Amino acid sequence: MIRSFFFLLFLASCAHAEGTVQARYADVPLTYSAEGVVEAARQATVSAQISGRVAAVNFDVGERVKKGQILVKIDATEVSHALNESRAQLAEAQASFENAKATYERTLHLFERKFVSQAALDKAKAEFEAAKSRVDARRANVGIAANTESYATVVAPYSGVVAARHVEIGEMAYPGKQLMTGFDPRELRLTVSIPQDRLDAVRGNLKDGALILLEEGRTVKAASVTVLPAANVLTHTTQVRLQFPPDTEGIYPGMFARAQFDIGRAKKLLIPASSVLRRSEVTAVYVVRPGGKYELRQVRLGEPSGGEIEILAGLVEGETVALDPVRAGISRSAQ
Repeated sequence: MIRSFFFLLFLASCAHAEGTVQARYADVPLTYSAEGVVEAARQATVSAQISGRVAAVNFDVGERVKKGQILVKIDATEVSHALNESRAQLAEAQASFENAKATYERTLHLFERKFVSQAALDKAKAEFEAAKSRVDARRANVGIAANTESYATVVAPYSGVVAARHVEIGEMAYPGKQLMTGFDPRELRLTVSIPQDRLDAVRGNLKDGALILLEEGRTVKAASVTVLPAANVLTHTTQVRLQFPPDTEGIYPGMFARAQFDIGRAKKLLIPASSVLRRSEVTAVYVVRPGGKYELRQVRLGEPSGGEIEILAGLVEGETVALDPVRAGISRSAQ
């Protein structure tokens, strides 16, 4: 029985030793984080350019469209009538032009044979040129009417996703009325504002890029980082844009995200983050004192770093803390 007691005591001491770690200084990267909003580099709202009743809406919010696909159709009956009228006026002008041309050629032939006066020739020529101008004007009107009729079919300017639908079938459309909003999901970016005192550090360490931290805990490496060459005169901040990789899923404009930049390296006093006990506003660790007793000590924390966390105050290098604060608290109560 005595042998068993010493054996259990040996196991307990081993477990105690394996459940502790010493606070140590380590060379870790310094980071700076800034909050921002995801936005689309390519986002557009298509609007009506003619008046008419909405005849068809082919896509809804969340659906993908390809460049050139028809989004909305507008009843363009009045525009079609105007086009037909313009074509009829062009035909009439062309007939008048042919008649004026024949009259001018005939008058010119008679003038060469001295059967008509110069005044008669000038009159025929003026009527011929006026008829030609009327044809050009009527042809231009037909082009304008045909172009206006094409506005009845609203197509997607590029491939993307419908973000908002502003009309329903049967509503009246008029020039300037918004019809549909869409964006290209392959060109999304996060825009953050960097204070002036941090800008040089951020700009000087962009060779390794930057990280985008999403709310659900996902981390995405930015495809590119652009520092805009202008500052806000009121806030003295500069906008920095972080481009998402083209294949990033589950991202859309308006989402909250955080940008994380490396701004250098520094020595920090670190312990495992799991060894920190958090109770309301108190953060503490269990320090192993001589003799194996635990002491609860409040600490001030810094930034986390890869499963470890910085200690700003409350510990010194070499002190031993318990890895499992809950078990340490139970052991302390039993002491």
